[in-house]
Amino acid sequence: MMHPKAAEADIALLLEGTFPYVSGGVSSWINQIIQAFPEYRFALVFLGSQRSDYSQFKYKLPANVVHFEEHFLYDGLAAQNLPHARPGNEATFEVLRGIVNTLREGSAGTEQTLQMLRAVTREMAPGGNFPLEDFLYSERSWELIRDTYREYCTDPSFVDYFWTVRIMFKPLWTLASVAQNLIPVRMLHSASTGYAGFLGAVLHDTRNIPFALSEHGIYTKERQIDLLKSEWIRDNRNVFQRDPTELSYFRQMWIRLFEWMGRYCYAAADPIIALYETNRLRQVQDGADPARTFNIPNGIQLARFAPMRDKRPAQVPPVLCLIGRVVPIKDVKTFIRAMRRVVNQMPQAEGWIAGPTDEDASYAQECESLVRSLGLENHVKFLGFQKVEDLMPKIGLIVLSSISEALPLVILEGYAAGVPTVSTDVGSCRQLIEGLGEEDRALGSSGSVVGIADPQALADAAIALLNDPAEWNRASQAAIARVERYYTDSMMFGSYRKVYQKALGGPATDEAR
Repeated sequence: MMHPKAAEADIALLLEGTFPYVSGGVSSWINQIIQAFPEYRFALVFLGSQRSDYSQFKYKLPANVVHFEEHFLYDGLAAQNLPHARPGNEATFEVLRGIVNTLREGSAGTEQTLQMLRAVTREMAPGGNFPLEDFLYSERSWELIRDTYREYCTDPSFVDYFWTVRIMFKPLWTLASVAQNLIPVRMLHSASTGYAGFLGAVLHDTRNIPFALSEHGIYTKERQIDLLKSEWIRDNRNVFQRDPTELSYFRQMWIRLFEWMGRYCYAAADPIIALYETNRLRQVQDGADPARTFNIPNGIQLARFAPMRDKRPAQVPPVLCLIGRVVPIKDVKTFIRAMRRVVNQMPQAEGWIAGPTDEDASYAQECESLVRSLGLENHVKFLGFQKVEDLMPKIGLIVLSSISEALPLVILEGYAAGVPTVSTDVGSCRQLIEGLGEEDRALGSSGSVVGIADPQALADAAIALLNDPAEWNRASQAAIARVERYYTDSMMFGSYRKVYQKALGGPATDEAR
């Protein structure tokens, strides 16, 4: 596939595992942002795991994307040539040893530690004093890995520890190279911390260009959830060696990696944008300077969704729809279990799962098996990716059973189409359903909020709304009023226009270029 290439651009969007390869709320937001500012030339830097994980674009690149490059962080881990013995730079490894010790002591947020991190990352760039070959093959690297294993690791397998360290840190050299070779840009904008945020921090430090960060969810929190649930991280301790209250050292290592990358990113980014207040406070707790933080909520294009209200049938359809990826963080299994109770009381009800199933094929298979085991084959349907314009007139409720969310666009899209929501109490969902301030709450509830992983509560809340047309209509009117007053795309774009203009010194024009 041929991708656009340019000699320079206005804004580099740093994207990890999202647009244009993966559909979802963050990707939709990125697509919105690019198209909202045709006066700026965007360069997209996509970071993925392995080339094989990404088959084709889910979005067409807008015309003002003048440059696209992609990098896969876990490809090429095997040596291409027979390595040669090398001592490694003594001064660099002493700094690295100091970083390891301070991170272990929980002082990752100190300015001294951040300065050490900056010094090491600068030397990772091609031509620096800490080449990847030193990390992979040098005597001092071996000594550091050996010593930290002996001192800290509770897992008996040194082989697993050795390869875990290599897999964890090798991508940082890839990113240092990406930073050195990126085309000239006037501003950086990352949609997360993590590897994309690390890249933004390196570019900011080495090129001294403005760097804005927008976090939809809190990356470190979401990665912790993934790591605690993941089965690919091995724990070789037997039942007598393992303290059931203690995390395996491998999981701790991954969590600490993402924590310090987040702090490194926060130290470089200005502004640091959250979708809602709870997440802004979490950013501050995780090391962000409060003076650099503020909120810009998501917004949607009302004109696209409002016409769907007139296409709705006179009676509320007994259809509960989960719109999202079929992945563990969406807790699709709780939605399926809730549907068993819903169908027991409303035999005509259906549950639609509208979203891609290819991101976690094994989890999707488990969900399909659960449907069969509960005898719901005629009631629960996996629709795959669907256009929301086709769905909204046919459904009675948007349902979110997620264990983590930020400010879900799908709720706002449903509101604009007049569809209420039943959601778990995650992210900003309570704010969206019950209102934030006094004026917002006065609009009324636009659905129901229930606890996480509680299929009975989820089912009962949905049944109560679907069986009470008057209450459903009140929730629908509150939903429409709330999205029209607080969550339009014009409000969101106005806020980001100020961010871009401040960083770029005013609107980009042909004359200014």
